[in-house]
Amino acid sequence: MYRYLFLLLAATLVCAPAFAQDRPALTVIAHDSFNYTQSVMDAFTDETGIAVEVVRLGDTGLLVNQSILNRDNPLGDVMFGVDNTFLGRGLANDLFIPYESPALATVDEAFIVDDEHRVTPIDYGDVCLNYTVSYFEDNNLAVPETLEQLTQPDYRGLLVVQNPATSSPGLAFLLTTIAVFGEEDDYTWVDYWRALVANDVLISDDWTDAYYNQFSGSLGSIGTRPLVVSYASSPPAEVFFADPPPETAPTAAITADDTCFRQIEFAGILHGTEMEAEAQQLIDFLLSRAFQEDMPLNMFVFPVNSEAELPEVFVEHVAIPENPIILAPDVIEAGREQWLRTWTETVLR
Repeated sequence: MYRYLFLLLAATLVCAPAFAQDRPALTVIAHDSFNYTQSVMDAFTDETGIAVEVVRLGDTGLLVNQSILNRDNPLGDVMFGVDNTFLGRGLANDLFIPYESPALATVDEAFIVDDEHRVTPIDYGDVCLNYTVSYFEDNNLAVPETLEQLTQPDYRGLLVVQNPATSSPGLAFLLTTIAVFGEEDDYTWVDYWRALVANDVLISDDWTDAYYNQFSGSLGSIGTRPLVVSYASSPPAEVFFADPPPETAPTAAITADDTCFRQIEFAGILHGTEMEAEAQQLIDFLLSRAFQEDMPLNMFVFPVNSEAELPEVFVEHVAIPENPIILAPDVIEAGREQWLRTWTETVLR
C-alpha cells in the first residue's frame, strides 16, 4: 500500500530466516515495502513449524504482472501486497485459491471486496494531500479542503503530484479526481487536470522525488512546494523518524471528504501451491493481533483487525479520513489503462 524511503531503515529488522531441513518452507512473494519484525515472524514458525521465505519482486504492478506471466509455474505460495488498484487484474487472471479465514471475524466487512474470498484484506492506508504546517501559518493561507481549491490562484505553484503511470500514490490521486469529477458532466476529471496544469502543478515520477526533493514539509526534504500527494500516515512517520522527535509533526494530512483514496492491501494463496494448508495458516497469522500491531511502524499502514491497537505515535499524530474514496477493483481494472493514456495526453503532451 505506501512506499517510503525511510522503510529502508525498518528493513534492517528483516533478514532472511534460517530454515531447518525438517521444516516446510512457505514462499511469500511481495512488493518491496513488505517489512516486519523478524521475531514476530519467528513466533509463527515456532508455533506452526512453518518457515517463511519472502521474495520481493518490485512494486505492486510488477508483482501482479510477474505472477500472471508465471501462473502455470508460480513464483511462490502466497502473494502479499496486491492492492485494490491492481486486484481486478489478479482476479481476472485467476491467480488465487479461495480461502475464508476464521480470523476475518475481527475485520470490518467494508474491507472484504471479494465475496469469493480469493484474497484476504490485511492492511489499509489513505492517499491524501499533505501540507507543510508552517507555510500556511506563516503566509496566513487557508489549508485547502477540496480538490477544486487547488486550481485557484492562491495555490498556484504550490502542489507536487506523482505520475500515475509510474507511482502508486500518483495513481490513487488520479482515481480520486476521476471519482470526484467523473467523465460525463460539463466539468470532467480531464478538465480538472487541465486546470491543475494551468495552475503550475509539478509532476514527479515517484513518491520519493515528490516528497523529499520537491515538498517542503518533511524534515529531510529539500523542496519548496508546501503541498504534496502522500499518505495519511506520513505525519506520524515524520515524528517517529526524527531525532529528536518533535512534539508536533511538521506536516499534516488533509482528510476532508472526497480528498483521499483508500488503498487496501490483500494476501492471497496462489494457484499451483503444494502447501495450501500451510498457506492458510499464514493468512490467519497475518490477521492476528501480533502481526497486525507490528505493521504500522514497519510499513506505516493501518491494521484491518479491529482489535489491534495502534502505536502511540499514530494515535497522537494521525488523522484518518471519515469518507475516503473507494472504487471497486473491477471498475479500476476496466478503466485504468484508458485513464492513464488520457492523463498522459492531457498533462504531459
